[in-house]
Order: sequence, then structure tokens, then C-alpha cells
Amino acid sequence: MVTLTKAPDGLVDPKFGLDSPSLQSILAVEDEDQVVELRGARLRLHREDKEGGSVAVLLPLDQLFDIRVAAALRLWRGLTGRTPGPNLGILTPERRGRLILALRALDGRLERATYPEIAAVLFDVESISKRDWISHELRDQTGRIVRLGFKMMRGGYRQLLVYPYRRRI
Repeated sequence: MVTLTKAPDGLVDPKFGLDSPSLQSILAVEDEDQVVELRGARLRLHREDKEGGSVAVLLPLDQLFDIRVAAALRLWRGLTGRTPGPNLGILTPERRGRLILALRALDGRLERATYPEIAAVLFDVESISKRDWISHELRDQTGRIVRLGFKMMRGGYRQLLVYPYRRRI
């Protein structure tokens, strides 16, 4: 989310001001929070100050600074007629698929399914014998997916809120 506020007097040079019609339509909305679409990109905005004049972006110096800067840069690009660029916070289809597998594996494990049973269901393979499981190609992958499921259950799901930024919050 990008937070817009009134720029301090004397900070903005009027000859470099952004007088975009898109910005004016954003400022005309009465709600403090809104979702805007600029050149195909959806951006969440929060307005601190409803007064007119120059607008600034509020960027607290905290652990989410890099996320906020990326969102503000996408907004600025959209307002200046450029392509905002990709939203780095969107899960890739591969990552989304892996998280779905992790939650399915967690469900199986909580229902006391064995690792070979979980692998057979997740990867749509024939039942794997105990003897074959020791050297099976899906053994390590299934273990990692089950561990990811347990990690998410124990609070790791919060990392999705700041994906792809890997910092601990």
C-alpha cells in the first residue's frame, strides 16, 4: 500500500510538479483507502491528508521500506504514463502450486498418512512400497513439502504477506 500525504511547503519545486489527470482523479475520491488501476496495474493507496496542494509519498524507515519504495515507484511510473512494471509481491504459479502441495501434505500428515502415501497422492503415482521408498526420487521432495506445510502451520504463512522479501518480521 502506498500512503499519500501533503508535501511539506517548500519541498516541491512547482516546475517539476506532477499534474497528471490520474493523480487528480485519485485525489478527488473521498475515501481514505482505494484501489486504483494505472496502465493495467492495480495499486492500493491510502491518503493521510485530504488537503489540496503538492502530494508526497510517506515512506517510514522500517523493515518494509524496500517493499514500500517498490510500490511507490510503480505508482509514480503509472502516473507519469510509463508501464508500472511487474508487481513483485505476486506469487508465481510455481510458488502457488508448491504452497498448495504443502498444505495438502500437511493435511495428510495430520491424518497420520505415511510419506509414501502422501507422495502417491500429491504426485499421482502408483503406491510406493516400503522397500522402494528408501531410494525413490520423490522421497526427499515429499519430506521438504511436508516440512514446509508444518512451517506454515506454525506461523510461516506470515511470510506470504511480504513475499518475495525474505526478511523476518
